[in-house]
Amino acid sequence: MAPASLCCISNTVCVMDASSRLGSSLVKRLLERGFTVHAAIQNHGDNELMLLPPCNKKELKVFQSDPFDYHSVLDALKGCSCLFYSFEPPKDHSNAYDEYMAEVEVRAAHNVLEACAQTETIEKIVFTSSATAIIWGHDHKKSASFDLDERHWSDINFCSKFKLWHALAKTLAEKTAWALAMDRGLNMVSINSGLLISPDLNITNPYLNGAAEMYEDGVFVTVDLDFLVDSHICVYEDISTYGRYLCFNHIINTTEDAFKLAEKLFPLPSSPPSFEKDTRIIQQRISNKKLNKLMVDFRKSEKGLLENQEDCL
Repeated sequence: MAPASLCCISNTVCVMDASSRLGSSLVKRLLERGFTVHAAIQNHGDNELMLLPPCNKKELKVFQSDPFDYHSVLDALKGCSCLFYSFEPPKDHSNAYDEYMAEVEVRAAHNVLEACAQTETIEKIVFTSSATAIIWGHDHKKSASFDLDERHWSDINFCSKFKLWHALAKTLAEKTAWALAMDRGLNMVSINSGLLISPDLNITNPYLNGAAEMYEDGVFVTVDLDFLVDSHICVYEDISTYGRYLCFNHIINTTEDAFKLAEKLFPLPSSPPSFEKDTRIIQQRISNKKLNKLMVDFRKSEKGLLENQEDCL
């Protein structure tokens, strides 16, 4: 059940896009915690619906909701106290990010935030962004102790110059969302996620553009699905949350880490000749202390909840 400390108008929340791996997992966890969920699916079809868990129709309502269709977003948000928003490129774009995707993501973010502003029951927005909206265009050489965290933003000109389209899109979309949230008085928090490690991860993932540079700079971070989902739930249920939260639970900063990731992306017949000889550890230059502090308390409460449930059996 939703914690009593969370003051909401209703126990109903909306997940958009619920057809993504993150979205469908969020739907499942929210249902397990006693929420009623509006699952907003951009591309309504059998494949998307198969990802959603079977349950009582009173607890789960599925909406065909295009982020570019203002009225369909309003329909999905009706009666909800929170929106969990993540953007998935239209099917015809697949994983391909180009210079036009930034405009697409900005329009989607603006449309959805405006719909939230017109929905009286919305109390909180959890906006899924990316670590790529934080890490690019900073000069680590200026200071040996310089670490990146959620206070930093990727440099838009840098992203454009080096064709880092995923970073550009995520940065501009998140900035648009924050500007509108402040203008409309909306309570928003963002999750700036590292690279999501999932079974369908492949080399075409746009996050990986500039992977070698991220590795050398000590900012190549990843996150597993369970941790990412828990982070979203945590920042929603904790009434003290604010601003941005950099979310990752692993950093790729050794040759062994890089090789294991490469194996996931494209299986290799054998390790490179220099693999075992290279014992370098790249200095980590990125911090997620803000989120980790929250997650410690969240995991403790989760453990206590499970122990209480076991005692009742």
